[in-house]
Amino acid sequence: MKFVVTAGPTREHLDPVRFLSNPSTGRMGFAVARAARAAGHDVTLVAGPVSLKTPQGVERVDVVSARDMLAAVRAGLAARPSGQTAVLVMTAAVADWRPATCASLKLKKREMSGALMLVRNPDILKTLKNAKGVVRIGFAAETGTPDAEAVRKCREKGLDMVVGNDVTGAGSGFGTTTNRVVFVTPDGAVRHLPLMSKLAVARRIVAFAERTASHG
Repeated sequence: MKFVVTAGPTREHLDPVRFLSNPSTGRMGFAVARAARAAGHDVTLVAGPVSLKTPQGVERVDVVSARDMLAAVRAGLAARPSGQTAVLVMTAAVADWRPATCASLKLKKREMSGALMLVRNPDILKTLKNAKGVVRIGFAAETGTPDAEAVRKCREKGLDMVVGNDVTGAGSGFGTTTNRVVFVTPDGAVRHLPLMSKLAVARRIVAFAERTASHG
């Protein structure tokens, strides 16, 4: 199959030196890309600004903004041979909003009002809701129990699975090598996994995608 995996944060610039972003390091997405490639799949990794080494055998596309990421995901899905099943795993922490305007030069303090006008970024999974032949897996990074939000996202976006986690939990926040997640599927099933390495979680995700594709 063709896996398209997103990883890391996006940056939404106010000017060339200021931006909105988040602390995502991309480790979970890179682990998924590594696990999918080890399982014999073709993998395109769409990475926001991170400082991680590309897994061997994986095609990497570097992006900055949410709109850059959407374009790269579309291109990755479109590049697969006709009839090949694709899997989209959206581990990236995509910024929901961006500044309404981006200055071409650094803004001076005297030019800034103290109020920042924002516009909503496209929701990549919602935008690709009707993509044919694509298994779609989303993530719900929450502060607190992720179950309810994971269920909502799974149903609202028509996903095959949502992986939820509490980023404030020990061993499952940004920048860790481990994760404690919950798998939520459209039938309402909620499966809590114990704390494990991100690569172990990634292997579970790849196995789920393989099963889902084979039943589709």
